[in-house]
Amino acid sequence: MGNPEIYECEIEKSLRIIGGKWSFLVIRELFFHGTKRFTELKSAIHGISSKSLTETLRHLEENQVVIRSIHATVPPTVEYRLTAKGEAFSGILLEMKKWVRDWA
Repeated sequence: MGNPEIYECEIEKSLRIIGGKWSFLVIRELFFHGTKRFTELKSAIHGISSKSLTETLRHLEENQVVIRSIHATVPPTVEYRLTAKGEAFSGILLEMKKWVRDWA
């Protein structure tokens, strides 16, 4: 397995890419409801602050899970959608939903 001090398992890598709890909810919204603007995401995710949403979206964009598109309107329209990498995470979301149905 290598040196335990530098070994990072796939789950740890996944969590580093995805980020915290808000990331799961952002991905959920974009997967089940499609492209959304910042205010739409904020309204859909109960309890998230603007600061947390901004940080989460930046993290997901840096990790190529989300694409941010800016449209030349006044004021500019910014939309977020999943990349192929983000869409590939959908199976995990569906399994999480199944797990809750079975065990919660």
